Amino acid sequence: MSFNSFGKVFRFATWGESHGPAIGAIVDGCPPGVALSEEDIQPWLDRRKPGTNRFTTQRRESDHVEILSGVFEGRTTGTPISLMIRNEDQRSKDYAATAGAYRPSHADYVYDAKYGVRDWRGGGRSSARETASRVAAGAIARKIIDEVKILAYVVEIGGDPIDRDAFDLDAIEQNPFWCPDPQAALRWEASIDQARRDGSSLGAIVECVAENVPAGWGAPIYAKLDADIASGIMSINAVKAVEIGGGFASARLTGEQNADRMRSGDNGPVFATNHSGGIVGGISSGQPVLVRTAFKPTASIRIPLETIDQQNQDTEIATKGRHDPCVGIRGAPVVEAMMALVLADHKLLHKAQCG
Repeated sequence: MSFNSFGKVFRFATWGESHGPAIGAIVDGCPPGVALSEEDIQPWLDRRKPGTNRFTTQRRESDHVEILSGVFEGRTTGTPISLMIRNEDQRSKDYAATAGAYRPSHADYVYDAKYGVRDWRGGGRSSARETASRVAAGAIARKIIDEVKILAYVVEIGGDPIDRDAFDLDAIEQNPFWCPDPQAALRWEASIDQARRDGSSLGAIVECVAENVPAGWGAPIYAKLDADIASGIMSINAVKAVEIGGGFASARLTGEQNADRMRSGDNGPVFATNHSGGIVGGISSGQPVLVRTAFKPTASIRIPLETIDQQNQDTEIATKGRHDPCVGIRGAPVVEAMMALVLADHKLLHKAQCG
């Protein structure tokens, strides 16, 4: 069985391949009566789309979204919402070398091992092109959780972190890296340019904060909010790790250091810290939900690497084509979308049980 959908009440499924005629999503479980148009979705896709600067793939896609169903007279009907984004700038010939040999650390080999057949044009279904569909679906999810503010930004590229003391929210939208530290953005510009010249790539860490999430979303044990967030974000192409709150650093603290101490406030508890990342026991605490995501370096690089071909013979492969030298840069809008999709699902789950 193949799994191409995510969510319990607010569900979405994505479809399409990188070099096929189109990609898209089907969103099911959206409440009726929600104001929705293509103009509500397009700005979020424009933040993710390729070719916007020299630090991303130079594939040129308008990523124009079309709503095919589920909306009538500007409002959702409660039926499945079908979204389509046409592919416009495929160059399948660039991937001819990958038809018979496997790119190391890419999905080429495992797709062949599982299905016995694969679409080698741009990686087919395993391409990060699929994430545009998530961003489109995430735009609808944001409509469900309009009380929540979600922001993702890059905090590290190639092992070079930002200076937390220089954190500037206004800087995030003013550089091509979604970086809150202007000086780090300048350093990253040089390092990514060098990686591109070398035919290599760099990894990145994206941090995402969701504010105004009320206490009570989530569920114990098998539908934990943090478990579903981690699952959703881990499903993004090239993601290799997810941390909630303090993450691995929590393991290096004592119990009294890690405890998010509480005092009474006018509108409920006031927390001294947020090591839990806004989620305790799988349920939101009312604090900001904080997630960090590690993106591996792009697997498609021009440097020749040892590999095998489909006949299990040793060979080398160097990937041509247009690829992100750091896929994590465009990962920030995708992480935001997955956060929105999970939170929308859990808001509706909470409402269904608790009113």
